[in-house]
Amino acid sequence: MSDDTIRLVSVGRILRRRWRLLAVLALAGALLGHGASLLLPPRYTTSVSVLLPGSWEERELMTQAQIATSSVVVDRVAVSLGRSGADRVELRERITAEVAEGNIIRISGTADTAAGAQRLSDTAAREFVAFATRVGGGNADPEAETRLEALRKSVETASRRITELAGAADPGRTVESVQARTELEKLRTALRDAMTKLDETDPAAGRAGKVAMVVMGAAVRPAGEAPPTRVHLVAGGAVAFFLIAVVGHLAAARMSRRPRTEAEIAAALGAVPVGSVDVPGGRPAVRPGARGPGAWLRRLLGLDVRWDVPVPRASSDPSGRRIRYRRVYARLRDRMPAAGRLLVVVPDGDEIARRAAGELVAEAGSASSPDEGRPAPRLVGVTVSHPLLPDRDGESGVVVVVSPGSWTSGELAGIAGACADARQEVVGLVVAGAVRGRPERGGR
Repeated sequence: MSDDTIRLVSVGRILRRRWRLLAVLALAGALLGHGASLLLPPRYTTSVSVLLPGSWEERELMTQAQIATSSVVVDRVAVSLGRSGADRVELRERITAEVAEGNIIRISGTADTAAGAQRLSDTAAREFVAFATRVGGGNADPEAETRLEALRKSVETASRRITELAGAADPGRTVESVQARTELEKLRTALRDAMTKLDETDPAAGRAGKVAMVVMGAAVRPAGEAPPTRVHLVAGGAVAFFLIAVVGHLAAARMSRRPRTEAEIAAALGAVPVGSVDVPGGRPAVRPGARGPGAWLRRLLGLDVRWDVPVPRASSDPSGRRIRYRRVYARLRDRMPAAGRLLVVVPDGDEIARRAAGELVAEAGSASSPDEGRPAPRLVGVTVSHPLLPDRDGESGVVVVVSPGSWTSGELAGIAGACADARQEVVGLVVAGAVRGRPERGGR
């Protein structure tokens, strides 16, 4: 099985066994998102399109877009809206411009109200067009325009006067008259050429065709808030907390140091494994230590049920399980140094191990013969935080029964130390796992 498959199976177990905790965390994230939406004022955004006629290169359009959000244009917008210096800094963050297809620059404005966003976008577009037209030469100096127009009129007057003088002169009867008419025609031609060159070098005439921008209508008043809206914040908070909870479960399982295999548990206890047994039960393993004031909350959220154990496999039948218990007890009896009582030690809170120990004690009682002189095993529970076993009183060995992945190596080593402190020899380890039981078909 690949790692991806294992991760998907693990996520499925988290969703099935911790759905109540995930639901509570998602609700908490939604409430946090709702609280954030109350602190953040609503924002409305609308835009205006400005058309740039003619042929424009991409870099020129980008330059115009940067001009639309420059400090000069923003300051002009602030003056038009009556904003102060502090508001001008905020305006620079609320006005954006981007290049769209077809030589169009889209100017967007964001405000706390829909009407404010509409007014800001319209003002920004109008001030941008006015500034760009002025820079491009479309709004030249009025005095220069007046002088240029007066010069044109003077040239036209001089041309008419030349025509009158040429008509009043002697029509070619003398050499002097011919020369005068020729000089007048040359003067009129020079004036026309000078006027033509003046028109060609006029900056307003040369640039007006390229920078004559057109605002394509007024901004549309926005009908709804700009993202992130309250719905976005609530949904985002719920999804974020849900994902954090799932990732946290996976990270905790990956960093867990609880022994899960029979060899790891045996190494932590310093004992020899004598076999593994099954306990019927479809509900996932209950996490040990689910007692105290917070036990009800753990049960409510499903924290008392372990999610990091596989789904219990189906057992064969009750008779097959009894055979395994009987064989485990036979191996334990062979390892016991004397015909004394067997002490079965189970950590408190390990419900699977306790049920398996009860089955082992029952099978040991039925398997023992009266003539063997061996007393029935004794079941003892120990607290893993402060393990303490009774002193040796006729016992000839200790068997520890635990479920995999329930205890850390330190806790298992503590149980082994408690056995040594009570002068009890650990003769074996039995690992108990949960299986899905089947109805018994025959008698015992």
